[in-house]
Amino acid sequence: MTMDALLPVFVALPLIVSAITALNPVKPLNDALALLIPAINLAGGVWLYAYTASHGTIGHVIGLYQGGVGISFAGDQFSAVMLVTTMLIALTANWFAIAAGETEARYYTPLTLVLVTGVSGAVLTADLFNFFVMIEVMLLPSYGLIAMTGSRFRLVAARMFVLVNLAASTLLVMGVGYIYAVTGAVNLAALKGAAAGNGPVTVAAGIVVIAIAAKAGVFPVHTWLPRSYPSTSAAVMGLFSGLHTKVAVYMLFRLWVMLFDMDPRWNTLIVVVMVISMLIGGFAGLAEATIRRVLAYQMVNGMPFILVMLAFTSDDPRRALAAGLIYTLHHMVTVGALVLNTGAIEETYGTGTLSKLSGLARRDPLTSAVFATGALSIVGFPPFSGVFGKVAVVFAAATPGDWRSWVVIAAIIVASFGALLSMMRVWKEVFWGRPMQHYPAALNVRARLLAPSAMLMLISVGMFLASGPLWGASTAAVDALLDTDSYTSAVLGDDPIGVPDIDNLQGGRS
Repeated sequence: MTMDALLPVFVALPLIVSAITALNPVKPLNDALALLIPAINLAGGVWLYAYTASHGTIGHVIGLYQGGVGISFAGDQFSAVMLVTTMLIALTANWFAIAAGETEARYYTPLTLVLVTGVSGAVLTADLFNFFVMIEVMLLPSYGLIAMTGSRFRLVAARMFVLVNLAASTLLVMGVGYIYAVTGAVNLAALKGAAAGNGPVTVAAGIVVIAIAAKAGVFPVHTWLPRSYPSTSAAVMGLFSGLHTKVAVYMLFRLWVMLFDMDPRWNTLIVVVMVISMLIGGFAGLAEATIRRVLAYQMVNGMPFILVMLAFTSDDPRRALAAGLIYTLHHMVTVGALVLNTGAIEETYGTGTLSKLSGLARRDPLTSAVFATGALSIVGFPPFSGVFGKVAVVFAAATPGDWRSWVVIAAIIVASFGALLSMMRVWKEVFWGRPMQHYPAALNVRARLLAPSAMLMLISVGMFLASGPLWGASTAAVDALLDTDSYTSAVLGDDPIGVPDIDNLQGGRS
C-alpha cells in the first residue's frame, strides 16, 4: 500500500469509532476513545507534514478512478498544519468535556467524533462537492451538540445555528452546482485558475466564497456566531471555535490560490470588508454581559486579521499567506484556552455573567493567571503567540505606496485597542473587586478543569519562544499551498480526464 492510500484513513477512523462509541455503553472506554482518536489524527498530521516535506504533495482517489472523476483526497504541508491544529483543539476540548462531566450525555462522544470526521475530510478533500459533503458531516453532529449542552437558551441558539448554516449550506451547494454547470468539473485541481478572469466561473465561485464566509462569521454575516456559540457548553464552544471557523479559513485560502489565482482585482473589496469586521469584533464585546459572549466577539475580531492577508498576495504571496496562517494557529490556541478557562469558572461557580462574579484573582490565582495570559495573547502582548501573529500580519500588510496598507494597519491598531478594552472590562468585573461572600471560601476551580486551558496557554508561550521554527514551518506550508502544479499533478495524475479547458469556457477570460 502506498502512503497516499492512508489519506482516507483520517476520515474513516473517527467515523468507524463514532459508531462504536454510539453502541458502547461503557463510559470510560468512550472517554478514552474521545481522546485517542483526535490524538491519532494529530500524530497522523505530523507524519503527513514530514512526509510531504520530503516527497511533495500526495493524492489519492477512492477506487483508483481518474482524478477528474473519482472522489479525490490530497495532502500537503498546508493541510497537514491545519489538521494538526484542529485535532489539538478537538483533543483539548474533549479533555475538558470529560473533566466537566459532559460526556455523561450518552451521545456526546460519538457526535464529537463525527465532527472530527468532517473536519479531517474537509482539510484533505480535493473536490468542492465533497468539501460541501464534509461540511455537512461537521454540521449534523453540531446541531445535536449545540442543543444537548449549554444554558437553558440552548434551543434558541440551536435554532439560529441551524437556520444560518442551512442557508449557507444551500448557498454553498448552489455555488458548487453552478461551477459544475459552467466548467463540467468540481475537482479543485481541475479548476486551477478557473475563476481568474472568467466571468461565469467567477460568479459561481463568488457564491461559494460568500457561503464559506458566512460560516466563518465574517461581516456582514457575523451576528449569528456570538448569539449561538456562547449558549452552548464551554467544551462545545471550544470545539466550534477551533474547528468550524478555521475549516472555513482553510478553504478560503485554498480557493484564493487555486481558483482565483490571487486575482488582485478583489483586493480593495477584501480590505473594506475585513476592516469593518475587525472594528466590529474589536468593540462589540464591550456591550456583552457574559465572559463567553465577549470572547465570541474576539472570534469575530480574529477572522479578518487572517483573511485580510488575501488582499496582500499580489507583491509577496508567501509572506502574506504565512502571516495569515501564523495568526490562524495563534487564534485557535488562544481563543480555545480562553473559552475552556471560562468554562472552568462556569463549572465551579455556576455562572459566567460578569455582574455575578468578583474577586477571582484572590480566590483562584492560577485560573486568573491563565485567563490573564490568554487576554494578553489575544490583544498581542509578549511573551505569547499573539504578538508574533500580529507583528507578522502588520509586516505583511506594510506595502509601500499602497493606501490599503495604511488603512489595514490603522484598523489593526484600533481593533486591538478595542480587544484590550473588552479584556480589561472582563478582568475588572470578574477578577478584581471584592471577594464573593455567597460562595464558600473553600470553593475553587479544580485542577482537572483548569489543566486543558493551561496546556493551551503553555503552547501559546511555546509558539512565541519558537517563533523562528514556527515561521519556517508556516512558510513551508504556504509554499506547498502556492505550488499548484504539484497539487494538480498529485490529484489528477499524468493523464487526467474530465478536466475543462478553462481558456475556452463560455465567457472566456476578461
